[in-house]
Amino acid sequence: MNPEKDFAPLTPNIVRALNDKLYEKRKVAALEIEKLVREFVAQNNTVQIKHVIQTLSQEFALSQHPHSRKGGLIGLAACSIALGKDSGLYLKELIEPVLTCFNDADSRLRYYACEALYNIVKVARGAVLPHFNVLFDGLSKMFWAAPRPRLRICRKSLVLHPTVTLASVSLPCLCLLQLAADPDPNVKSGSELLDRLLKDIVTESNKFDLVSFIPLLRERIYSNNQYARQFIISWILVLESVPDINLLDYLPEILDGLFQILGDNGKEIRKMCEVVLGEFLKEIKKNPSSVKFAEMANILVIHCQTTDDLIQLTAMCWMREFIQLAGRVMLPYSSGILTAVLPCLAYDDRKKSIKEVANVCNQSLMKLVTPEDDELDELRPGQRQAEPTPDDALPKQEGTASGGPDGSCDSSFSSGISVFTAASTERAPVTLHLDGIVQVLNCHLSDTAIGMMTRIAVLKWLYHLYIKTPRKMFRHTDSLFPILLQTLSDESDEVILKDLEVLAEIASSPAGQTDDPGPLDGPDLQASHSELQVPTPGRAGLLNTSGTKGLECSPSTPTMNSYFYKFMINLLKRFSSERKLLEVRGPFIIRQLCLLLNAENIFHSMADILLREEDLKFASTMVHALNTILLTSTELFQLRNQLKDLKTLNYRHAYDLIQKFGDLEVTVDFLAEVDKLVQLIECPIFTYLRLQLLDVKNNPYLIKALYGLLMLLPQSSAFQLLSHRLQCVPNPELLQTEDSLKAAPKSQKADSPSIDYAELLQHFEKVQNKHLEVRHQRSGRGDHLDRRVVL
Repeated sequence: MNPEKDFAPLTPNIVRALNDKLYEKRKVAALEIEKLVREFVAQNNTVQIKHVIQTLSQEFALSQHPHSRKGGLIGLAACSIALGKDSGLYLKELIEPVLTCFNDADSRLRYYACEALYNIVKVARGAVLPHFNVLFDGLSKMFWAAPRPRLRICRKSLVLHPTVTLASVSLPCLCLLQLAADPDPNVKSGSELLDRLLKDIVTESNKFDLVSFIPLLRERIYSNNQYARQFIISWILVLESVPDINLLDYLPEILDGLFQILGDNGKEIRKMCEVVLGEFLKEIKKNPSSVKFAEMANILVIHCQTTDDLIQLTAMCWMREFIQLAGRVMLPYSSGILTAVLPCLAYDDRKKSIKEVANVCNQSLMKLVTPEDDELDELRPGQRQAEPTPDDALPKQEGTASGGPDGSCDSSFSSGISVFTAASTERAPVTLHLDGIVQVLNCHLSDTAIGMMTRIAVLKWLYHLYIKTPRKMFRHTDSLFPILLQTLSDESDEVILKDLEVLAEIASSPAGQTDDPGPLDGPDLQASHSELQVPTPGRAGLLNTSGTKGLECSPSTPTMNSYFYKFMINLLKRFSSERKLLEVRGPFIIRQLCLLLNAENIFHSMADILLREEDLKFASTMVHALNTILLTSTELFQLRNQLKDLKTLNYRHAYDLIQKFGDLEVTVDFLAEVDKLVQLIECPIFTYLRLQLLDVKNNPYLIKALYGLLMLLPQSSAFQLLSHRLQCVPNPELLQTEDSLKAAPKSQKADSPSIDYAELLQHFEKVQNKHLEVRHQRSGRGDHLDRRVVL
């Protein structure tokens, strides 16, 4: 510095003292400057005041000499104290040179800068708020340095301006300060003290400009430095606690950054961030009408897919509250929500909390879909379509959250989510678009690595959508149909059952009825399809979709649409190509379908398709499986009763068919099948048939058919079993009753002997004794089959 330069109105002694290396001399010069400025204030001499401030700034604070810079800082602080309430008029000139010194390499100089700024701010108080962003930016940079060891704040480390005594700083405030990152304890404590002072000013003022501050906060919140994050979180807590500051309106700007801070390695920072997010969520629950749910939906979707358990659980809890509070506003984001929620449903007990919250999210979102969503997409008069604005999904930021976890469904999230602006969500009606939702569901169902509970949830969603929005869903049926058929090979019975419910709804929903049944395997199949009848009276009217939305039609409805026959064809093709599926799951699948759909139509259509099957071995296997199911399954009880009540010559047909067996080659497999049939005759399901043997007169071909089976069998256990059964067939003359005699013509009555009940009893006793003799003879050989004889 040039000693001959004129620094008036500063005296040479003041200039010399400001440049001295000793703090005490600089302190004396500061007191002189304070006295001088007070005189100018009294004289209202603004020109000289500005000249003093400019000289201290340009010639001292921004000097190349370190001692001069220190003198300039303490001199500027003295000016501010002297100006008092008028310091607000000169704050720009006072603050800027001080902030420049925050980046100085000398730690003592950085501390003096903190000291000077503290004194300036303490005097100006609320007048510094117009300069808050500059102060916040400069102060935050002091927290940006690399992490340092924790240093204890003590009274001895504080070196304040001589005009501010240590007693003016309350010790409880010091205990609440956040640690700075500066290696020098004096700088650290000074920056924390200044930070606390600014927070007090903001808290007590109602003139804080939050709008201009938010962009700076949004920028700084993406810092990876733990001390900077701690600094940011502490400020958000302060702003959130001020009643006159509504930080909730700007939550979409900082929510993503908060979730990133929640993943910090520091336990203390994570806890602070949890507190902040908890306070915001409480505020959201109190004032849901003022919350911009739509602008934060995608942010939550992203963080619901993170691998950090704390972030994922917190984001999922927020998502649960959003769905329950915002309701249908969340529907446009359904595909993204499902992308995040569905995989969580398959978590084990190690992530039980996340799984439970995800399940609530899934159920709540499903309830938002209503029958009204099946209306046509065309807008009603006077309504305006809300245009998605993907740019509003996330705030502009230095670093953004990563996308979803690695997996095949990530693309569905990025392409299937639309975003509404805050204004559009309030004015425009919410329209459910199924394209993205179906894409996500299809993606998860196709992923063989996905968990069982997730697959079940996907199938429940598909079933729900077919029930609530059948007309919209049938636009996607052709793309869903192959994967639904493939899911029949799943290892879980519960998955298969839910899959069958969806397929049954597709096959029976009136919304799936079309004039063109689609490409089948030939004109004969099309003709057969048209012949399928609905046996239940009055249900055929459901085929007319006019006046109904298909909501009353459940899978148990026997109405069959154009997809029913396609389903039967493709199911049999799958059985043909996967014989293991037929053997292991075939009976289960067919039995469940008979419960969900009309059993008669299922057997009718399968019989018609198998009639044209070129693979005779498969056709034989399939016929055998269907017969076994028909004859033994409790699910087919009603159909068996219908077959019993048919007024057709069933037994005559059976007898004629057995006669044809004489022209066939009798193989071991053939005899095994006859053996199984004999065993079936003795099972409880055929009780009605065994009772019909008592009516010899009206069932002659039944007895002939059974004798025909007996003649086909070799001398085996099955032969003995059937033989014993036929020996129980009584003489028809012994079974005549008085009613039958009265109904008979007189000529027949004269020739008909009277009933002798003693003779009838004697007949049954003879049969019983004969069976006992046979059993006694075989008892030594342990023939256990004789024990099956039921009289």
